[in-house]
Amino acid sequence: MGDLGSFFPIILMFVVVYFFMIAPQMKRAKKEKKFNAELKKGDKIVTKSGVHGKILELNDKDSTCVIETMSGKVKYERSSISMEMTEKVRKTA
Repeated sequence: MGDLGSFFPIILMFVVVYFFMIAPQMKRAKKEKKFNAELKKGDKIVTKSGVHGKILELNDKDSTCVIETMSGKVKYERSSISMEMTEKVRKTA
């Protein structure tokens, strides 16, 4: 019984780390994956590097999209689209 008592603080530490670090990160990753799957042509987006534009084409084969910006068309990875900034753009438009 004494051996189990000495492991309790370590077990408690792993539980705390899971609920405060791992679980929220998994939830955020799932939400971002859903966001990327729901992108469609015509959506106004912002990339993680700060480029504003509108989606012209979506390519499911290699997970890319063509974005129309003020300076022309640019091909980006879907994972480079910022979920947080795009949501702010959608709310103000």
